[in-house]
Amino acid sequence: MGQLVGTQAQAAGHEIGEVFTSSAAAVSPDDLCSRLRGHDVAIDFSTAAAVEKNVTACAQAAIPLVEGTTGWQSQRVAVCGIVSDHKGTLIYGANFSVGVNLFYQVVAQAAQLFSPVTDYAPFIEEAHHARKRDAPSGTALRLHDLVKERMKREVPVASTRAGSIPGTHRVGFDSPADQIMLIHTARSRAGFASGALLAAEWIIGRSGVFEFSEVILQMMKVTNDEGMKR
Repeated sequence: MGQLVGTQAQAAGHEIGEVFTSSAAAVSPDDLCSRLRGHDVAIDFSTAAAVEKNVTACAQAAIPLVEGTTGWQSQRVAVCGIVSDHKGTLIYGANFSVGVNLFYQVVAQAAQLFSPVTDYAPFIEEAHHARKRDAPSGTALRLHDLVKERMKREVPVASTRAGSIPGTHRVGFDSPADQIMLIHTARSRAGFASGALLAAEWIIGRSGVFEFSEVILQMMKVTNDEGMKR
């Protein structure tokens, strides 16, 4: 992901000031903070264990952070508290693909439509490559919350980890008479990188904590408006 983000950023005319690889785990928080100062924005696709350290360094350096790492939901309260204490800026998301975030809205609307119909039982299936560590995926958990919130019933989630699957999420509504299935299939990770860059361009000059799926339409509107002005 880091390489994809870097490639797309340079293609868009952005300058890459610093690149931190897995060896950055040995860098002290103070040194990390010092190296971050003076940059416009940071993008993190590392590991869940490194999120709190990276968020702290960015908050202390007054650098907006796009947090693309997953599997750190249990740290969310502490992480958001760090950003708030330093009056920092953070945007995070279970998935930075623009398509997935529009898929969230499709699923939420479908769940709302099915909510009064008791014959339909919701379920979620997700599949990723064998190297993905968290299961269910952050995207599946977000879909689960969207459906459960609207249908007020349990939503089972099934996960598969195998081969080189980039990512597939299925949301189904099953009844004795029929089944409706909504599916998002990622063909590559390029969509995640382009979404992270969209978030990075949007977050500069803002403050606070934002969830990517909650502001995606606003981001796209701003981008489209700027394109029309040019």
